[in-house]
Amino acid sequence: MDIVKTYIEKNKNRFIGELFEMLRVPSVSALKESEPKMEQMARLVCQHLLKAGADMAEVMTTSGWPVVFGEKIINRNLPTIMVYGHYDVQPPDPLDLWKTPPFEPEIKDDKIYARGADDDKGQLFMQIKAFEYMVAENKLPCNVKFLIEGEEEIGSPALKEFCKENKSILSTDVILVSDTNIHSLKKPVITTGLRGIAYFEISVTGPDRDLHSGLYGGAVANPVNVLSGVIAGMKDPEGKIKIPGFYDDVLEVDLNERKLLNEINLNEKEFAASINVEELSGEKGYTTVERIGIRPTLDINGIWGGYTGEGAKTILPSIASVKVSTRLVPNQRPEKVKEQLIRYLKEATPKSVRIELKTIQDGNAYVCPWDSKEVQSAAKALEKTLGVKPIPNRGGGSIPVITVLEEVLSAKSVLLGFGLESDAIHSPNENYPLKNLYKGIETLPWFYHFYCK
Repeated sequence: MDIVKTYIEKNKNRFIGELFEMLRVPSVSALKESEPKMEQMARLVCQHLLKAGADMAEVMTTSGWPVVFGEKIINRNLPTIMVYGHYDVQPPDPLDLWKTPPFEPEIKDDKIYARGADDDKGQLFMQIKAFEYMVAENKLPCNVKFLIEGEEEIGSPALKEFCKENKSILSTDVILVSDTNIHSLKKPVITTGLRGIAYFEISVTGPDRDLHSGLYGGAVANPVNVLSGVIAGMKDPEGKIKIPGFYDDVLEVDLNERKLLNEINLNEKEFAASINVEELSGEKGYTTVERIGIRPTLDINGIWGGYTGEGAKTILPSIASVKVSTRLVPNQRPEKVKEQLIRYLKEATPKSVRIELKTIQDGNAYVCPWDSKEVQSAAKALEKTLGVKPIPNRGGGSIPVITVLEEVLSAKSVLLGFGLESDAIHSPNENYPLKNLYKGIETLPWFYHFYCK
């Protein structure tokens, strides 16, 4: 299969042109005004699938943004691999921190700079081009389906119902996903697990209007003060979450897997320096790799209340709010965490104010065993093209749809991504190294080969 390298070299310029066409479309799913661009992007993905060799591809409606479905069936007695990806991207803000316009892709220092360059248009493009190569060179060993959605960046709210309604056409043996990191091409990892998420907005309301702090201060509870105390009580100085029952369902990872995870030998000083902090912080008793991958977290994502403009405005605010996200590990359930948080809030909040909690996003954690056929096929593929055995990794982020796909389609997902931490996904100046793009196209056909043997 070394012919794939020749195929990539021969078609490099065309590949870049096609990917740039995708990156120029501002398919930001979080914005309602994106509707024309979302539809344009879905049609473009559909066209690329057909050009790559799919027997059929169509844009299908959902209760949200459209889904692109495509397939190539060569023999129904053969295994089926379904490629999952997403064509939507994060908002590009803050725009003033971009060195180049986010939707005008540019190659600099052998990296593609643009919103979506890595997450997930660049990685999805690898999948389409690997498929194109296998079709063109008669190397396709199985049936292939594509499920490409436009709502991953907003929690995939419409996809579960879509999958239920279309379960028969989506049937597959395994789901192949490129939307994760590889750590490096010299020391690759395969993500065998993802944390779940439970994301909330909490509001504390006091008086029915902002009050003069001189006339009312000392007699009326200040919602910002109350909320600050409630937040401060959520964690102890050693990084332990103090919400009663929070750790009850946490599955402890055995020592053997912890040892494998730490083989990545993360240089903590370099890691801290890369984000311009003097030292790292986290739950006592765990390494940084473990804190990111196998331990649950609770973080404040945003807080507001009162007057924040220039100068002084002496008030007691009427309301204060905070956004709180928890990253969950296997066996923890968002609905149970919500119940625990509600109980904590009721006990921690005085009667002088009212407190309200609403759910913004949730999703369960995911694990695919290291010794499974699915993951080992990916490991063999990486070893074939990189010349080194990959190690398992637990991703700290969440892709809630992965657990949805497993639940509805009864198929495991293989997370064979080629991104790097330095790719700045979700941030200004998102980028994707050309080397990783091409290595992904080279490696993915080997996954098909080993899985279908």
